[in-house]
Amino acid sequence: MAETIFSKIISKEIPADILYEDDMALAFRDVNPQAPVHFLVIPKKPLEKLSDAQAEDQALLGHLLLVANRVAAEEGLSDFRLNVNNGAGASQTVFHLHVHVLGGRPFSWPPG
Repeated sequence: MAETIFSKIISKEIPADILYEDDMALAFRDVNPQAPVHFLVIPKKPLEKLSDAQAEDQALLGHLLLVANRVAAEEGLSDFRLNVNNGAGASQTVFHLHVHVLGGRPFSWPPG
């Protein structure tokens, strides 16, 4: 996988407002928030997109969702939206798997 801004955040080459970190994942505030609360949860393992995940990544993928839930609660959210863009056609701009967690305002459906 090519180096990305997210891999540089993981290695601490680029600063970020980190909300959570463990050996598998990192959560930090989005620099271009689309809601009052908007943070990203990323795996430390390099995966370009969700469709690159394999069976051995099952625990990691579940862990990302649990981290999203934990940090959302710490941010005071009881209602929130998760979004994963998979590929350029789905508006993925950073090719390192990431889960957007958005909250703090009402959302409509479909999302757009």
